[in-house]
Amino acid sequence: MSDPFLLAPRAKVASGVRRTFRSLRVRNYRLWFFGQTISQSGTWMQAVAQSWLVWTLTHSAFDLGLTAALQFLPVLLLGTVGGVIADRFDKRKVLLVTQTAFTLQAAALWALVATGVVQLWMVWALALLMGLINAADNPSRQSFAVEMVGPDDLSNAIGLNSVIVNASRLIGPAIAGLLIATAGLSWTFLINALSFGAVIAGLLAMRPAELHRGRPVARAKGQIRAGLRYAWSKWELRVPLLMMAVIGTLAFNFNVILPLFAGDVFHRGGGTLGALTATMGAGALIGALFTASRRRPGYLLLTVVTLAFGALIVAVAFAPTLPLVLLLLMPMGAASVTFIATANSLLQLHSSAAMRGRVMALWAIVFLGSTPIGAPLTGYLAAHLGARTTLALAGVATLLAGFGGALALRATRDRLRDEARRDVAAAEARAAEVTAVGRAQPAPIPPRPAKTRA
Repeated sequence: MSDPFLLAPRAKVASGVRRTFRSLRVRNYRLWFFGQTISQSGTWMQAVAQSWLVWTLTHSAFDLGLTAALQFLPVLLLGTVGGVIADRFDKRKVLLVTQTAFTLQAAALWALVATGVVQLWMVWALALLMGLINAADNPSRQSFAVEMVGPDDLSNAIGLNSVIVNASRLIGPAIAGLLIATAGLSWTFLINALSFGAVIAGLLAMRPAELHRGRPVARAKGQIRAGLRYAWSKWELRVPLLMMAVIGTLAFNFNVILPLFAGDVFHRGGGTLGALTATMGAGALIGALFTASRRRPGYLLLTVVTLAFGALIVAVAFAPTLPLVLLLLMPMGAASVTFIATANSLLQLHSSAAMRGRVMALWAIVFLGSTPIGAPLTGYLAAHLGARTTLALAGVATLLAGFGGALALRATRDRLRDEARRDVAAAEARAAEVTAVGRAQPAPIPPRPAKTRA
């Protein structure tokens, strides 16, 4: 006979697992999940390899920052156009086009490296091309989640999307580091090109009739301005976007900082860079699973995790040894992805279906599009102040964003509470006035009895 004291914890664990992965019950999302897991692993392989390629070509921190800037500049300049595309067209078909374009870009980079003709300007040109594709891809990809699973499981799907990214961050850099040290750089770009086939196959295998698609937005003038006004008018959207604008610009430049920690701070090679990136990815995977297990995100969690993220960045900056940096990168990775997934969920849950693509385009702009500003700035500061001081400044900026977000949310909460009190007081005053008017009216005079003839 089974012991009930043993069965209860098992049932609780099983329930937690089902809750964490509940979106995988949807066939279309399953196809997306496994295809993206393969493709994102390839993307992270290319990210590590591209950074190491630029470093070996120039040994310049500024060139690393400029490469990242070129890759994300189109998102900054054209991200709102991508948002309009997401709101106006079939997102599944948009993604088929962009994923095919990503395949061709990675294949071109592989060919250049494999033949030994690659030069820095070629890497920059292909980084810029990748950014152009991403400007159209990102808003559709972000807002496609709700079409696959529906609004009830949206926050879970976003959390699982973070699991994809961060499981890939764990797998991809580890493979990239191994390939860089053994087979060479070119293999990482070839494998990335092939990995996009998994996403394309998944998109083609989906059942379009089972997607929760809203009515496409008709073409009209001023759609970009309308999206900007909408996002700014709602505090639920404005606060997370402003927080990400600061943190995305000043803190999320690890593709610049981590190669400097591997090469300049600890005087190691590509294997160490892969270990740093993979360790941060392992922590981010834990944070993604935590986010997916929660039923609904909240603004309190957003501010708390932002402060934790900032404090951990500062701790990593001043960690004196490589083992300690690796140890701290894991909780820092967890805090970073919890912040990203929570802010992303809050934005999508508080956006209307007609505006969701444009809101997520603004998210892409402040998260990815801020890189053309933040990456060169990070490279410049690292070249003059050192990688450790630059990372510490990023941590301080994150802490300030967390405190600022907490103050803004508290002020908004107080304002809404005061408005609610005024509404209640006004309603009570109207009720009292009606009651007083009713009491002041004289009692009705009863009708006289009709006279009868004797």
